[in-house]
Amino acid sequence: MPHLVILYTPDLEADADMTALCRALADTMLTVTDEAGQPVFPTGGVRVLAYPAAHCAVADGSSDFGFAYFHLRMGRGRSAEVKQRAGEALAAAAKAQLAPLLARRHVGLTLQIDEGPEVFDAKFGNLHPLFSKAP
Repeated sequence: MPHLVILYTPDLEADADMTALCRALADTMLTVTDEAGQPVFPTGGVRVLAYPAAHCAVADGSSDFGFAYFHLRMGRGRSAEVKQRAGEALAAAAKAQLAPLLARRHVGLTLQIDEGPEVFDAKFGNLHPLFSKAP
């Protein structure tokens, strides 16, 4: 964790580079720091995944409306200020990356952040050790 999942109307793929959006958001997550200036999100834990909706309906259907929902899930323990800062940074990055799309058509964008309480949390695999600072 943290995981940022983007669910979007599939018509956006013709007008937006979703891979570049994912990379921009992941890079943004890596720049967020806490009150002590330390990174908020561990490099090996940052994941941004984007999925087109298999089925969708947006607004009243009277036009070619698009939509993207950004959902960041993070573990507990970060201050309200850090969560606010992360949300603002991600929203700014998404707006910047999607500015050409928004200049051409109407698209609704929603970004939400939530955090555990997890009832079960297992982390396994071999990605995190690549980014540990231990010798």
